[in-house]
Amino acid sequence: MGVLMSESHCLISVTLDEASLGRGGADQEHERAVAIYDLVERNHFALPGFDGGPYTAHLAMVERRLVFEVKQADGAPVITHHLSLTPFKRIIKDYEMVCDSYYGAIRTSTPSQIEAIDMGRRGLHDEAAHILVERLSGKVEIDHDTARRLFTLIYALHWKG
Repeated sequence: MGVLMSESHCLISVTLDEASLGRGGADQEHERAVAIYDLVERNHFALPGFDGGPYTAHLAMVERRLVFEVKQADGAPVITHHLSLTPFKRIIKDYEMVCDSYYGAIRTSTPSQIEAIDMGRRGLHDEAAHILVERLSGKVEIDHDTARRLFTLIYALHWKG
């Protein structure tokens, strides 16, 4: 089922910095849009020691660091985290390779081949979500599904190169 969403411990909007984004292919654009929709639809997002929310988040890449800007629903700034992506370097590289295989397989492979590639993709996604939860520990409290969707968006920012 996942974590029950509190009305105040959630994200109600997530935006990506346009200057940080490259134009992805149709598959990548779709995956990014779905991740934002799913994230806003169901998430757990709380800031330890801060009794506010719901929140908005804006993600950007600045000098190979993730800038994670959190505001209250009314736009009042709450906190900005700068996160090194070094712990994600291998996963992002592997995830990119698996995603390329997956998108190619969708068009030409058997359902069992597609499923095998997708299992690998989900495994990397889970590993990245676990690292993200650890890296944000003490700063932002998120559940596994929220971390998975956030990783999709971090990866989208990384597509630029």
